[in-house]
Amino acid sequence: MKNLFVGLILALGMSAGASAASPVKLMSYNVRNGIGIDGTKSVDRIARVIKAQSPEIVAVQELDSVTGRSGGRYVLGELAAASGMKATYAPAIDYDGGKYGIGILSKEQPLRVSRHSLPGREEARALVVVELPDYIFACTHLSLTREDRLASVAIIRKMAAEAGKPFFIAGDFNAHPDSEVIADFKKDFTILTDTTLRTFPADKPVETLDYIMMYNPGNAKVQTAGVAVVDEPAASDHRPVTVSVTLPKSK
Repeated sequence: MKNLFVGLILALGMSAGASAASPVKLMSYNVRNGIGIDGTKSVDRIARVIKAQSPEIVAVQELDSVTGRSGGRYVLGELAAASGMKATYAPAIDYDGGKYGIGILSKEQPLRVSRHSLPGREEARALVVVELPDYIFACTHLSLTREDRLASVAIIRKMAAEAGKPFFIAGDFNAHPDSEVIADFKKDFTILTDTTLRTFPADKPVETLDYIMMYNPGNAKVQTAGVAVVDEPAASDHRPVTVSVTLPKSK
């Protein structure tokens, strides 16, 4: 009996110290500054959509920061306050007395943040990257120009290869699933979202422009659940995408 008890304690100790699987819910949403496809402007409505999904982290695109157009409002900050998350903003261009760009909402305060410029001849583009304890998450809104999107893939790939942790990229890629840009990503990224589900325009989607991907050069099997395009036809002109992915948890 004593040996059995000791064996049980040792087994419990080994189990506690071993790596365990932990799902992380990721989301991407082009929010168009909170202006719905119905013309109604409501940051609170966008926040309700996000809260209903309860993601750990969200890539957010089309965000004004203290512009005339936004009435001097910091849209991502308002979204963070309304959804109970932390805001990380990355301006892409100067616009109307303020900035216009992208951002990330996260339940946890990031350990590190970096902001990078991406090519865009019609409009400069940005990449924002946050590091969390178990993974790295990046958000972007790629150029409308094919050549600039392809150049952006190379920049993102290099960053992912040097990350040292699971690396996710999410956002509005301005590219269809059968495009050269997405084919380039697929060389060493796994698309976690369902590319057969349309995301734009929100009321009657006919295009897939929004993705969540994981850097996966070895093409390892990735365990996912809850892959969805959220049925939200009005809050923005895009529908948000979500996926839960299982990561190895640090000891």
